[in-house]
Amino acid sequence: MAPSASPATATTVHRAVPAKPTKFKHPLDPLTPDEINAVSLAIRLYTTANTPIKAVRFITCTLIPPPKKAVLAALGIPLIPGGQPEAPTPIVRKAESDFLDVVDGGTYNAILSFEDGTWNVDTCGLVAEGSEPQISPEELAFCEHVVRRDPTVQALAKEVGVLPEQIYADGWAIGYDDRFPKHTRLQQAFVFARYSEHENLYAHPLDFVVVIDSLAEKVVQIDFPPIYKRTKDGSAELSVSSTEPCALSEDSFTESKRERIPPPVKSFDFLPDLLQSDPNHKPRDDIKPLHVLQPEGVSFSMDGNVLEWQKWKMHIGFSHREGIALSTITYNDDGEIRPIMYRLSLAEMVVPYGAPEFPHPRKFAFDSGEYGMGTMANELSLGCDCLGQIHYLPGTYVTHSGTPFIIKNAICIHEEDAGVLWKHTDYRPGGRHQTVRSRRLVVSMVCTLANYEYIWNYYFYQDGNIEVEIRLTGILQVYVAGQDEPNPYGVTVAPNINAHNHQHLFSVRVDPMIDGLYNSVVEYDTVPLSAPTGSKENFAGNGFVVKEKVLKSQVQDGARDFDWARERRWRITNSARTHESSGKAASYAIMMKGGVLPLLAHTDSWVARRASFAHKTLWVVRDKEGVDGSRMWPSGKYVPQTREEPEDSVGRWVKDGNGSIENEDIVLYLTVGTTHIPRPEDWPVMPVEHVNLLFKPNNFFTKNPSMDVPGTNDSMSKPAFNGANGANGPNGACCSH
Repeated sequence: MAPSASPATATTVHRAVPAKPTKFKHPLDPLTPDEINAVSLAIRLYTTANTPIKAVRFITCTLIPPPKKAVLAALGIPLIPGGQPEAPTPIVRKAESDFLDVVDGGTYNAILSFEDGTWNVDTCGLVAEGSEPQISPEELAFCEHVVRRDPTVQALAKEVGVLPEQIYADGWAIGYDDRFPKHTRLQQAFVFARYSEHENLYAHPLDFVVVIDSLAEKVVQIDFPPIYKRTKDGSAELSVSSTEPCALSEDSFTESKRERIPPPVKSFDFLPDLLQSDPNHKPRDDIKPLHVLQPEGVSFSMDGNVLEWQKWKMHIGFSHREGIALSTITYNDDGEIRPIMYRLSLAEMVVPYGAPEFPHPRKFAFDSGEYGMGTMANELSLGCDCLGQIHYLPGTYVTHSGTPFIIKNAICIHEEDAGVLWKHTDYRPGGRHQTVRSRRLVVSMVCTLANYEYIWNYYFYQDGNIEVEIRLTGILQVYVAGQDEPNPYGVTVAPNINAHNHQHLFSVRVDPMIDGLYNSVVEYDTVPLSAPTGSKENFAGNGFVVKEKVLKSQVQDGARDFDWARERRWRITNSARTHESSGKAASYAIMMKGGVLPLLAHTDSWVARRASFAHKTLWVVRDKEGVDGSRMWPSGKYVPQTREEPEDSVGRWVKDGNGSIENEDIVLYLTVGTTHIPRPEDWPVMPVEHVNLLFKPNNFFTKNPSMDVPGTNDSMSKPAFNGANGANGPNGACCSH
């Protein structure tokens, strides 16, 4: 592979240094750059001495978390309410790496242990045929080089007025295409023209899609989508008789039965200096500065990767696949340290597009499993991505050569005002009132997946709430449209630019430890009282009740649908601890109604077979720790190029599982997302769209845990206009009266 520059998200290439003894402050600390170097060196030495492999390409290198009980013992966290922590046991640092045999092909997985000051390979072997590790940033970048230098691609581009140096391409995983052998490591490339440096290339999509062999570094197929034509009755008709792909032996352009479509040439830029050339663009000049000030400093503290804020404490990790991974989340409840979650992170996501004509059905990116949120993380900029007084944590992932890339400011930590926390006014004459404003802690990162950006915000509140917010922005994935071509499966957002309808479905993994490791999930349906209006039991007809169901069997109860009619919700409970007044089990409720959506593809579709997590709103499985850690990935450990539901996926865990999920060490997978029907207002860059998921204490605290938050008296707040609507009381101190 030709050398390529570091991705824009990477800060530093960490150079190799001699291996040093591994010391860690927290057992879940991610591998350091020095450890990644040492692990990759150990693998090279092992493969040289013990295998016929002549050249390796590293794809992943990550920590294998120690067993949960060992971690909790090391941190002094008990397994049951009121219990004593288990005695600490020695923790052996372990790592895992996926790498490719560049010469002969094949994917290998190695597991290593750090003992006696040395990383040693415990196991190393081929993974199953058709199992491919995620596509690396270097492979994605090199895909563009392969496409640009290909003579056929150059000739096709020239036919529509595009020069070789103007050819750009976004590499994607192939999605699904059984015309190719399972063992070939493939990418599909969406091709664009860029007519000047830094301009928005997505404004100029080309009319074909390229497939490359990543290891052979060559183009293996070029696919031409058919077009739609308007019929006499006004409906849209495809230029071909079927949406099925043509055979590789056939000429795709001939089979598409259409003419070439030149890319649109109108610019739609977003960079301020480039927008200056647009005579119709005038930046707003009526926005006054708004500053976030903390003159006394922040209210949180950091010890390495361990954060403490207010009564919260947690470990903040980084992985190449999840990005942010929050672990060992506890809350200090008036001196009692109460565990809430063992691990919280994004486990998977899929973005299926809705156009049925080939090759568009291949567009369903598993952005976590196929590329990795961590490897796609941005370096965040002070005063832009996060406002106020900021603390950053770095992220590190392995390169093909085995050296680390370091993203210096991958994770942003700061505080925000979050509006009113609670308030009450005694409305009677002479009555008093109290207002308390909410402060929240934010742990966030931003990831760029080709055209799209995802902003991941983890919020912690003073009332015990935990919120996961996903913000979607960036640029629509687009395809060229012919002049006046109908667009039945998308929206023409600008002249000759077609944005297909699509969905974003996220699988959020929750490894709970509500007051200990052994939890259950209770399903709550709120339904009208069955007794009719006029009856003795429900004379006015207004009664409704909450019906509870404990999820007990993994096979029978482990996959749950949301029910709008029954206002369904779930709680993660610990039956070993009950509330002193209600008598109900300590729990955290899952509030996800705003993000619930169905997968719109058929249940036997390409995407549905691979993304079994998207079939259900909630999955509950009993955790099973192995040599490579816990159950983690709902669509399998190896996602690129799978063709069916993997054995190690959440659907199979439930179908093939056995035993109880009541009062056990369980893991939940929550499916949330949004259906995106594009609009012209999403072009050229989409304003953020929000998906939210909230975890809310229920019978967990004795009373409102935020009653001890002081009332607000912000001396920096002033009237907007002098002499008008002046402050009430001295210095505006009206929040408590």
